[in-house]
Amino acid sequence: MKAVRIVKPEQLELIEVEKPVINEKDNVLVRMTAAGICGSDVGIYHGTNAAATYPRIIGHEIVGVVDQVGPNVQNLKVGDRVIVNQVTSCGECYPCRKGRGNVCDHLAVRGVHIDGGYREFIAVPESDCYILPDQLSDVDAVMIEPTTIAIQSCTRAQLEQEDMLLLYGAGALGSSILRIARQMCSHIIVADIMDDKLAEAKAAGAKYTINTQKEDFLETVLEYTHGRGATVSIDAACVKDSLLNLLKATGNAGRVITMGFSTAPTEVNQFLITSKELDVRGSRLQNKMFGKAIEMIHAGTLNLSGSVSHTFPLTKAQEAFDFLDTRDPSIRKIVLTFDF
Repeated sequence: MKAVRIVKPEQLELIEVEKPVINEKDNVLVRMTAAGICGSDVGIYHGTNAAATYPRIIGHEIVGVVDQVGPNVQNLKVGDRVIVNQVTSCGECYPCRKGRGNVCDHLAVRGVHIDGGYREFIAVPESDCYILPDQLSDVDAVMIEPTTIAIQSCTRAQLEQEDMLLLYGAGALGSSILRIARQMCSHIIVADIMDDKLAEAKAAGAKYTINTQKEDFLETVLEYTHGRGATVSIDAACVKDSLLNLLKATGNAGRVITMGFSTAPTEVNQFLITSKELDVRGSRLQNKMFGKAIEMIHAGTLNLSGSVSHTFPLTKAQEAFDFLDTRDPSIRKIVLTFDF
């Protein structure tokens, strides 16, 4: 079967690999139909994702159809459309015992530490499969995974209706977070450098927007938060100066959520954290949030239709990654399909 592997940074190859066989643990064989390209996949390709190991079949936003089930499978049948949880955890270490398997001491993420979904078939445990809502296409269903990342960040932020949220970045991650955050609070400020993305954020529920290249960031945040600063800030840009900017823009007793994976040095001002007694929290992956996202789709409070801007067949993955690197303004989400 065909698969896409990153051999080392900047080297992507289309290869032939053995079709996986189910066993007692990985008891469901899924035939892949769609797999998203995430910013972290791009980071693995370019060598900037500190978590990745090489060589690696990447892909963690993975949707498919159940092709075969083992005798111990209880709730799935051949033909079920599913999305696969990318997080695998041991269930026994300190984080797992605290209900935080997404940061398990022995964490293995599909497409990062172990082979992922850029291949025609994958064998996984039944417990990692979630049945898709009928109204959602396979391509659009890819967006469930980034939505779980957004739910995780809002959960880590303990976002409440009274909060004044500052969301830094209006790209794919930021728009997913906005989609969730607008259901939890109404005072949302979105900052970015692209006017078109800010216009989309305003249409999607942001109360205020800031173009950080054209406006004084801190001054404008203070204006929009009655002079006190945001109560919650979430970094969806994850660039070198974003954390420091959010420490400055968040008011007393606020929460700052960081999601970046770069190991490059970044400035942190201790006084800003201590004097305002800020909570600075990481948000990594998601902690069993697929069920919540799917419940929201069924309830009609989450619409993921039309979120994907471009598709490429798996066999043209190199073209897809090259196109992403152009930063074409039409790009929102690119999905690899398996109809080749």
